Parts: sequence; C-alpha cells; structure tokens
Amino acid sequence: MTLRAVPVGIGHYLPERVVPNAEFEAMEGLETSDAWIKSRSGIERRHFAAEGETTSQMAVAAAQKALSHAGLEAADVDAIIVATSTPDLTFPSVATMVQAGLGMTKGFAFDVQAVCAGFVYALANANALIVSGQAKRVLVIGAETFSRIMDWSDRTTCVLFGDGAGALILEARESAGTSEDHGILATDLNSDGSFKDLLYVDGGVSSTGTTGVLKMQGKEVFRHAVEKLTQTASTALEKAGVGIPDVDWVVPHQANIRIISGTMKKFGLPMDKCIVTVQDHGNTSAASIPLAMSVGVQEGRIKPGDLLVTEAIGGGLAWGSVVLRW
Repeated sequence: MTLRAVPVGIGHYLPERVVPNAEFEAMEGLETSDAWIKSRSGIERRHFAAEGETTSQMAVAAAQKALSHAGLEAADVDAIIVATSTPDLTFPSVATMVQAGLGMTKGFAFDVQAVCAGFVYALANANALIVSGQAKRVLVIGAETFSRIMDWSDRTTCVLFGDGAGALILEARESAGTSEDHGILATDLNSDGSFKDLLYVDGGVSSTGTTGVLKMQGKEVFRHAVEKLTQTASTALEKAGVGIPDVDWVVPHQANIRIISGTMKKFGLPMDKCIVTVQDHGNTSAASIPLAMSVGVQEGRIKPGDLLVTEAIGGGLAWGSVVLRW
C-alpha cells in the first residue's frame, strides 16, 4: 500500500471591497483604462483588504471554511503551512498566527515563501510531511495582501494584483499506489535565482529596512512563464504516470489570461478544461491556485475522481506544478 495526501476540504476568503478597473481609470496620472487592463491581463476586478485587515486574518477565514467543508475541527490538524510573500510581521510566521486564530494548541506551523509559486511549494512540502509519516492532516493555505506592496504610479503592475486567501486540507490515506489513486500523485519544483531582477520587491529587512514596492519586467516574465509552466506540468504528469489527455482540469496560477491561454494552447487542451478566475480576483499570488480550486469545487465543476494539474511561476524565478486526483 502507498500513503497518499488526499484533499478532504477546501475553502476561500475574499475581502469585501471589490475594485473594478474603473477605479484605476479615475486615478490621476495613471493613464489607464478598463479596455487597456482587460486586453493585456483579462482582469476586470479584484478585491482589496480593508484597512487593518491582515494576511493572517484572511488565512484564518479561509481555513475555517476548509475545516467546515471537511467536517473537521482545528484540533484534527497536525500541521499548518502558509504560502505568502506579504506576512503580517517579519516574524513570527503567519502560520503560527493562523494556528492561534484557530485555537490550535498542538502541532506545528510554518510559512513558505516562493511568491506566486508558493502554494505549489507548500503542497509539495505538505505531501512530503504526509508520505513520510510526520503528519496525518496538513492545512495548506495561500494568503496575500499584495495591495500593500503596489507602486500606485506604475500602471503596468498596480492594476494586476489583488488580495485573498484559499485553504486546502490534505489527509493521509492508504492507496493502491497507482495513477488512479486519489490525492497528490506527483510534484515538480524548480527555481533559478539568476532571474531575480525580472520580478522583485525593492525593499527588505537586511537591505533597505523598508517594505518596498513590486517591480516587474512584464515582457520577460511572460516569455519565461509559458515555456516553464508547460515544462513543469509535463514533468509532473510524466512522474504521475498520466498524460495530457487524462487531465480533467488545469487549475493554473491566475496571473494573466494571456499566460493561461498560451499555456493551455501548448498543452493542446481547450480553455473549457481550465478553471479561470483571474477576471474576478486579479493576481493574488500564492492565494490564486487555492482560490481558483475552491471556486471550481463550489461551482460543482471539480468533482471526486477528477485529475487536476496545477502550475505556477513567480519571483525567484520559482516555478512548479502538482498533479492530484480530487
């Protein structure tokens, strides 16, 4: 028998404030429009956290929904992993704040920082904890408040990002050890630090002592994205012993509709096999995959037995993918 990390509950949280593209049109000096934003990104609106609303608070809200969906209590969870690039504090981790927020007094919690690829990295870590026997149930969360690190004078970046959180609970279950098993079948992680200058925040504790704002070379990121996302997903599918025709749903990082459609074209899959939420959420970085996955489940599109492939690329550059059966 093989131990698999099987999804048993999912949930998401979005801040109340919805920001349509029209708000950016009205910003003095930004020189953008709804048509310009939609044509380049596919984004129509996004959510921004309220004043005083933190990454950990959103993560707790998403976690509570995932626990409810799974029919579990916080005490049933052994570990929490939060993927985020926008923590409440330099330390302690957001994950320990979530642990406290849920009333957990046992287990362990830590953060993973791989920017937009963070949730994929967190899933891979959770899977490793489960298959090695270190945890029976792991709560995996992606949560971001990217609205706090925007340069509001840069129309090429500030219109792209949003805030939110998504949470997935993985549980150890014995399986036959075949590609028909439920749960995570394969993971693939990659990074190349030589591309740091393509996407970064120009601040930090040990350099400037400031938070900084996001800087991105959009054309270069796009150029790397489609190629690397296709490569990592293909590798993970091969590891899982399945092929592109077996995929029921692609649940990609929701960065840009052009990247998503370009990747789907490379896969040779129609867009109706892709869960797309970028139009409503914008790019929520590490939160985007669990948000999209939760929406897919909530809408009844993702069903038990469906084969999913998730893939993401973010600053670092860091990229990766996970193949799982729901």
